[in-house]
Amino acid sequence: MKSVCLYFQVHQPFRHRRYRFFEIGADHYYYDDFSNEAVLDKMATKCYLPANQLLLKLAKKLGNQLRVSFSFSGIVLDQLELYAPEVIKSFQKLAKTGCVEFIAETYSHSLASLANPHVFKEQVIRNDEKILALFGQKPRVFRNTEMIYSDQIGARVAEMGYEAILTEGARQVLGWKSPGFLYVNMINPRLKVLMRNFKLSDDISFRFSNQNWPEYPLSAEKLISWIEQMPQQEEMVNLFMSYETFGERQNKESGIFSFLENLIENVTAHPDMKLATPSEIIAEIQPVSAVSVPSPVSWADEERDLTAWQGNEMQLEAFNKLYQLADSVKLCTDADALILKDWNYLQSSDHFFYMSTKHASDGEVHRHYNPFGSPYDAFINYMNVLSDFSLRLNKQNDNQLLNNKIMMLETRLEEKDLKIRELEASILSFKQSLKQKRIPEF
Repeated sequence: MKSVCLYFQVHQPFRHRRYRFFEIGADHYYYDDFSNEAVLDKMATKCYLPANQLLLKLAKKLGNQLRVSFSFSGIVLDQLELYAPEVIKSFQKLAKTGCVEFIAETYSHSLASLANPHVFKEQVIRNDEKILALFGQKPRVFRNTEMIYSDQIGARVAEMGYEAILTEGARQVLGWKSPGFLYVNMINPRLKVLMRNFKLSDDISFRFSNQNWPEYPLSAEKLISWIEQMPQQEEMVNLFMSYETFGERQNKESGIFSFLENLIENVTAHPDMKLATPSEIIAEIQPVSAVSVPSPVSWADEERDLTAWQGNEMQLEAFNKLYQLADSVKLCTDADALILKDWNYLQSSDHFFYMSTKHASDGEVHRHYNPFGSPYDAFINYMNVLSDFSLRLNKQNDNQLLNNKIMMLETRLEEKDLKIRELEASILSFKQSLKQKRIPEF
């Protein structure tokens, strides 16, 4: 029986406002509140709420046969709490059905796994805490930002205690192999590796409403027939998508919600198929082999590599400048909440995505999701923000060092005062002892 794994990623960045050079050092607020609220409201109306309503209806109808998985960046949860708390409540209702598994993510939807292991681990822990607080689950399976994965990243994830990781079934990794099997990490075989069926996933995410696509229109029945044609020994079909596919990337008028409903109902009614979460898959299916991924892969663009975020000099300069600040941020305490918040929001991979200069078939995707006029504008704006943040951080650290020195001097003075009091008490005691021992006069 084939297990169909439906996984949805939910993420939106905190977008920056136009931050001019002359504002550096003068204005420390970086965010386009109007744009962020408008986007969240649009996503809630077009995607999150109607899609969740559909899944709740199916949970009531199908019971435990409905099995789906979600991951959330901490950044999108922060925005939902600010702008659309009703979406949080709808996800909490889904969580209570018992039909949903929540997958671990990085809090900032960041590229920290490529830069700093300490920052990476810190973000993952923080995101897990947020998922547990909101939805009552401690994630057992991990999904890195943009499904970025390599042998080294997988080994690090295994050390953090996760049982499995989701990633892209990239051709340069699998070759003749299929994403329809379960694999293990090359360095630490305890970590199971679930690989996305990118063709079927992208048929839904990107080609569903494309009337020039030879397979248009895509129906649930057609997709099921393709799955039926797969070799019997392939035990899983991993359909990993952005949740915004439903209602935003593919609008309601395209029939995408009816497709999702029919797909779920057809899979659960099929005698040789079932829906399963990643945790259920790794519990039921045996891995076939280790998979070697020496260089990082992702689910972005045709290349399935890192060029969406590190493909030009602007992106690399911004990336390196950002993570050069990591050691200075470590000196900040909980009292520096605003600095720590900005640090987390600055790390969102979207900021580097906006700087992409790709002009191949994927270029349209990069332009569509870019709020700036050009990659160069995105770079200048980000570096202006980063410059101001760096100034604040240095000033805060200088103040912290000064405060530490003052505290050290105060501690030394207190210690000296205590020593003086102890010596005075000792002298007084000695004088009293001498008086008691004095020989009386005759």
